[in-house]
Amino acid sequence: MTKAHRQKNEKGITTAEYAVGTAAGAGLAGLLYKLLTGGLGNDLLHRLFQHVLGLLGI
Repeated sequence: MTKAHRQKNEKGITTAEYAVGTAAGAGLAGLLYKLLTGGLGNDLLHRLFQHVLGLLGI
């Protein structure tokens, strides 16, 4: 099988992989947004910030 023939057949697969990756990234971003804008996210960020300040000795 020649290289040109192989690339032609894989063109659709690459597009499908990008579509799945984009959908997964958008879903993860939506989940993180929901978690971080709620009470749990606020508490988590506050604790993380306080921990980092403690490590820095501030």
